[in-house]
Amino acid sequence: MTTQLTDARAKIITEAMRRVAGDEKLGADAVRDEVAAGRLVIPANRIHLQSNLRPAGIGRALRTKVNANLGTSSVRCSVQAELEKMEAALAVGADAIMDLSTGGHLDAIRAELLAHCPVPFGTVPIYQVIEGRQVEDITWDLIRQTVEKQAQQGVDFFTIHAGVLREHLPLVDKRVMGIVSRGGALLAKWMLHHNRQNPLYEMFDELCDIMVEYDVCFSLGDGLRPGAIADATDEAQLAELRTLGELTQRAQERGCQVMVEGPGHVPFHQIQRNMELQQQICRGAPFYVLGPLVTDIAPGYDHITSAIGGCAAAFYGASFLCYVTPREHLGLPNVEDVRAGVVAAKIAAHAADLARGLTGVNERDRKLSTARSNLDWEAHLATALDPQTAHRMHREACQEMGTEQLHSADYCSMCGQHWCSARINKEVRATVRAGKTED
Repeated sequence: MTTQLTDARAKIITEAMRRVAGDEKLGADAVRDEVAAGRLVIPANRIHLQSNLRPAGIGRALRTKVNANLGTSSVRCSVQAELEKMEAALAVGADAIMDLSTGGHLDAIRAELLAHCPVPFGTVPIYQVIEGRQVEDITWDLIRQTVEKQAQQGVDFFTIHAGVLREHLPLVDKRVMGIVSRGGALLAKWMLHHNRQNPLYEMFDELCDIMVEYDVCFSLGDGLRPGAIADATDEAQLAELRTLGELTQRAQERGCQVMVEGPGHVPFHQIQRNMELQQQICRGAPFYVLGPLVTDIAPGYDHITSAIGGCAAAFYGASFLCYVTPREHLGLPNVEDVRAGVVAAKIAAHAADLARGLTGVNERDRKLSTARSNLDWEAHLATALDPQTAHRMHREACQEMGTEQLHSADYCSMCGQHWCSARINKEVRATVRAGKTED
């Protein structure tokens, strides 16, 4: 059974690679070579690929991608609500979706979401492993059965917390927040109860065999990621990262695609070092970061603290940003929270790609700026990252000015007609050009 990775190593350009190359305006050979080197992944389960998946690539040679988490909980469980969140996320440009559901009929929820998801779709299988049982009752067979069942449904990438080892646990004792990863905490409890090593680490080769069969991409989870600024870049985080480097190599040698998950809460001045360490230790495997959040003091605005960190992370080495919503640390996000989280992360990703000088990334900026300069409201609003919000705000401004002709005004309510620099600039240009003609 081949995977995108083994095909690339055999010099084969798959249809998924061609699709990615076309979307990214790169040569197919370049995409294939990056996949072969392990620096680019195309999460594309064979089953999802045969239905509604449009393959997407994740790696430094490509545009920075954004993931949106959604999912039910024991407190709030509605498949329809999660479908609405997914629709909202996709509408503003989410490149991937992760289902983190922990409440309700998980298999049915996952199947429904996958049926409507045209982008790479991820899960955390350990969440379902403990459904209806105590964490101490987890067995290898339960893990194996759950991973294979989700792979058979078409999941494209799995977060697998195999890097949290029993010997790492004493390192979190001095932390402010301890272990904030749900998967990491569950496995830590299991290890301490049984006085055994992490079962995901011990059965890692078996997991690789399942991943290869369906071409599911590893997203090696950072179960010891820092959940507070005070805990950033500590020995617990770095010890796990070194294990993730080992697992990256093992998985790639067995033909598995691999990306690696990263922190968490990191002060701005430590982000570059974190990105460079991961690239070095994990041999350039794509880095998937949650934020990172650059301060702890902004509940209700953590999509902003995350976007600040995400822009720096994407500039210095990350390939994949997991969004953070305004409701992070406070509760399960609603549809508007999801929209805000995706937009903030997309701004961060795009700003980083602009700074990296990726070919063609600045075209949209130039198009919008040209429309703004020409007072072409229709093109201005249509080119916006979030046209829905831009249209609403412009419509409200026009109503304030007493006009229902939303595109007729040659000024906006911020400056008014006589102070509008864009309108005045058009007059200046016209005068200058007329003068040149007379000369």
